[in-house]
Amino acid sequence: WANGGLGCKAAVAWVPGKPLSIEEVEVAPPKTHEVRVKIISTSVCHTDWENLYDAGKGMMSRPFPLVLGHEGAGVVESVGPGVTGFTAGDKVIPLFLPYCGECERCQSVKTNHCRKNWEKAQRGVMADGTSRISCQGQQVHQFLGVSTFSQYTVVSDVSLTKIRSDAPLDKVCLLGCGVSTGYGAALNAGKVEKDSSCAVFGLGAVGLAAVMGCKAAMAKRIIGIDINPKKFEKAKVFGATDCINPADYPQPIQEVVVEMTRGGVDYALECVGRTNVMSAALESTRDAWGTCVIAGWTETEDMKVQVTKILMGRTLKGTYFGGWKSVPDVPKLVDDYMNNKLLLEEFITHNVPLEQINVAFDLLKGGESIRTVISLCDPEDDDATQNKGLLFKQ
Repeated sequence: WANGGLGCKAAVAWVPGKPLSIEEVEVAPPKTHEVRVKIISTSVCHTDWENLYDAGKGMMSRPFPLVLGHEGAGVVESVGPGVTGFTAGDKVIPLFLPYCGECERCQSVKTNHCRKNWEKAQRGVMADGTSRISCQGQQVHQFLGVSTFSQYTVVSDVSLTKIRSDAPLDKVCLLGCGVSTGYGAALNAGKVEKDSSCAVFGLGAVGLAAVMGCKAAMAKRIIGIDINPKKFEKAKVFGATDCINPADYPQPIQEVVVEMTRGGVDYALECVGRTNVMSAALESTRDAWGTCVIAGWTETEDMKVQVTKILMGRTLKGTYFGGWKSVPDVPKLVDDYMNNKLLLEEFITHNVPLEQINVAFDLLKGGESIRTVISLCDPEDDDATQNKGLLFKQ
């Protein structure tokens, strides 16, 4: 394009509640402290589904049209003025959680909640209040300032991390959200201890990663809980010692867990995002020292807590992105995967091209998949990519 824009394909959400539409979009050049990234692989997270099909209910309403996607990996295509940490060709993971490295929160060991450009990213725009993606002459908002359901996207340089050059992008893309969140919920937020007992509520990607985190912390007993028994075999691969289905018991599941463990688990990790499950997770922990970590996401609902459950010594806490400081910590997680300390392939149940992205949404909603990886571009050969009709430059 004459203005430096790139033409490519993206999955656009025109309105809430309708399937995504594959469209030709223009991605503008990066502005100051921005980076344009060629997205190679992305996956569909439950938060993407909820923001499309549950907007205004469990999720706050966000502006449409919108390009969703926040769990991806790619290669730097170009950088804007003032960018010093990235060059064309770098392998990178975009991050919905920024890290400026300078603010009070980034300097603190207590939190990972950097707020650089936060409010604007939540509204789907960049630091200057506009989006870099347009379609049919109108602005298309960028989900969480990321938008990985596009072959190219532009992100802030504080919302991007460089990773090692030998990392497979179709695997490490999972570290952009779900796996990091669940794994960190156990290790960073819960601080699960050796020989402890744990219960993980929900065995999707976040829950399975929480199971993996409990195993990494050398917990003795890890109880996986889900209403879909098809997930139990996979949970045991990640380290679950027991798997139970609430539908198999007449009493509330928290009572089952308390009975199984003779008083409750030391740690409960809620990875569903439903308030009734959150309450059950808290009540499944041992009084006096039980810890419940909320990793499941909901934005509009209230959780019911019986005060005596807290007064008797339990701890209830939340986690965002598993407590990882995004820019410095995600490359370390990539290293852990490359050094066989962290599982990623085992989360991937399906692979589809961008044109079949709505299939990935259906698989997730139907409980048929853990993670579906969507390929957007060929990482090695631009010419081959163009010949497949996936990319068009003007």
